[in-house]
Amino acid sequence: MNASYVEENAAQRRRLSALTMGLPEAELGRDVGNGWSVAAKLVHLAFWDRYCLALIQQWERMGVTSSPAEVDAINEAVRVLSAAIPLAATAELARAAAEAVDQKVEQITDELAAAIEGAGRTRVLRRSEHRREHLDQIERALAG
Repeated sequence: MNASYVEENAAQRRRLSALTMGLPEAELGRDVGNGWSVAAKLVHLAFWDRYCLALIQQWERMGVTSSPAEVDAINEAVRVLSAAIPLAATAELARAAAEAVDQKVEQITDELAAAIEGAGRTRVLRRSEHRREHLDQIERALAG
């Protein structure tokens, strides 16, 4: 397994935890832009980390395959559904999902990692990139 994935994922997971631990509900409800709140962005991160975990688990069983996803439509569905999740639960969902996928990435074989990379799906392993993007947005929104 590529040690840089593990290190980068862990760094962004720690950043997620530091940013969200004890974050008041008022801050979780803060607008991030384009109809997204901080809480909705956290649910978005949780969803995609869980999605990547499910992909890796499937690929362990069946080999790496490609399947198209309508990312914008999925993101819109997640944004809308996130409103039904209590604000206080969103941070824990994001932290738990990040921990779960990072543990799986740490455990996969070099062969599976190479197959994922070869299929052009490196972002499934390098969860830090997605987290960094949205944690930057959240930090900007919280800064005001």
